[in-house]
Amino acid sequence: MSSTEELLKRLGVSIDAETLRLALTHRSYAYENGGIPTNERLEFLGDSILGFSVTDSLYRDNPDLPEGELAKRRSAVVSTRALAGIARELGVGEFIYLGQGERLTDGKNKSSILADTMEALIGATYLSNDIETARQLVMRLVGPLLKDAAALGAGTDWKTSMQELAASRQMGSIYYAVEGSGPDHARNFEAVLQIAGTAYGKGSGHSKKEAEQEAAADAWRTLNSKNKPQHTAGASADPAHSA
Repeated sequence: MSSTEELLKRLGVSIDAETLRLALTHRSYAYENGGIPTNERLEFLGDSILGFSVTDSLYRDNPDLPEGELAKRRSAVVSTRALAGIARELGVGEFIYLGQGERLTDGKNKSSILADTMEALIGATYLSNDIETARQLVMRLVGPLLKDAAALGAGTDWKTSMQELAASRQMGSIYYAVEGSGPDHARNFEAVLQIAGTAYGKGSGHSKKEAEQEAAADAWRTLNSKNKPQHTAGASADPAHSA
């Protein structure tokens, strides 16, 4: 595991060592190490700070938007996919304490684990500093996403948005190939969205619904990118979570 000093540098905040370690402790690691505390309480705290900070920013910066549109944008910004994307850009996965099972299944790249850890880090920032420092961290992290109006509009329900997009382009019916792995208490699902036998998006999550939503989001972004879509060859036979 890399030095946590590097992680703090990337985040641009100071967090005391004990709180930081707690924020990075996944339940799989805690279980294998005598049931030590996990980051789930910090995740709960960070989720509230994240939601309030984003809501406050959207309300103040968009005086003409109706409540429904504000809610859509908030939902997209605080989604598992959005937070996981931020975590990947920061390289957070390499710092997370994971159990052996999660390490063997590339847990450091799983969207659900990355998103939960980001929320825990926000909570840890608040506890080690104050609410304003935590709010500033949130805005540094999600600020670029708030400017992506098109994606934010689709983000409240990616499966519906993808269905509408495929229909408008007369692409054919959408099919989700989903596979589950792991024990019942730590189940993980991998989904691949296919249209006419071609894979357009991948996703993962602790439920089929979450995995399918992520796959739909991945496909939506692929089809709306400025570049020609690069489809994953053979993905229908070997689903994997999005990188």
